[in-house]
Amino acid sequence: MTNQLKTAAMLAALSGLLIAISYWVIGGSSGLIIGIGLAAVTNLFSWYQSDKIALAVYRAQPVSEREAPGLYQMVQKLSDRANIPMPRVYIVPSQGANAFATGRDPEHAAVAVTEGILNILPEDELEGVIAHKLTHIINRDTLTQAVAATVAGAISFLAQMVSYSLWFGGGSRNDNRGGNPIGVLLTVILAPVAATIIQLAISRTREFSADAGSARLTGNPRALARALQRLEASAKQIPLNANPAYEPLLIINSISGQFLGNLFSSHPATEVRVAALLKLEQQLPTKTY
Repeated sequence: MTNQLKTAAMLAALSGLLIAISYWVIGGSSGLIIGIGLAAVTNLFSWYQSDKIALAVYRAQPVSEREAPGLYQMVQKLSDRANIPMPRVYIVPSQGANAFATGRDPEHAAVAVTEGILNILPEDELEGVIAHKLTHIINRDTLTQAVAATVAGAISFLAQMVSYSLWFGGGSRNDNRGGNPIGVLLTVILAPVAATIIQLAISRTREFSADAGSARLTGNPRALARALQRLEASAKQIPLNANPAYEPLLIINSISGQFLGNLFSSHPATEVRVAALLKLEQQLPTKTY
């Protein structure tokens, strides 16, 4: 229920921002009506289609048990242990080592891993990553993450269009509510505002919670700690490039060196996550799996 309330609050804030942009850029009642319509369509679309968008953004391809038996069986084993339906399994054709989960609930969930992560992680560390992603599904974090990314992406796209129109379109609008100075202001502040909203909606405590859930599910916090360190080192060499609005879905920041990529970062520092996992290791009973 708490996550559902957070999702509703986030959608309201992002929708208000969409409406405000339309009002100031287009102007007057027409802009207000268009903004409300755009917000309604975007919310409805993202609620039901955000998982498909996230998978498409990273060019994830579905795989069967025959195509990837080890990965498939690992996801199935951990799903059974967590008592949730088996999510769809995808592989991202990239050497950037990363993973993400998406879907509005456990019945409509998917887990995706890159070719890179399959190449560099041993089995116990990959298991820790998969368990982390399954915990996000269990906690319904995937809905919040995917919807936030979709709506914020729409906002950023609209701001970019405003910027292009100012540079190449020129001209003035008839309605004094939609003057170019407002468009410039929106262009300057919109991406940081969208990123901040995402960071507020997708609290960093969710990553700590998913790490802890992985530790309990596998009984091996140290394996996930090692995986995070290995993945961070790999990301510095081979980033997983995509729309930065979707970086919160990943197991670890894809370090691209881009300004917007840093703005949309919502992960705690890896060393802090590792320290929390190692502390948790002292509290867990001996692994029995």
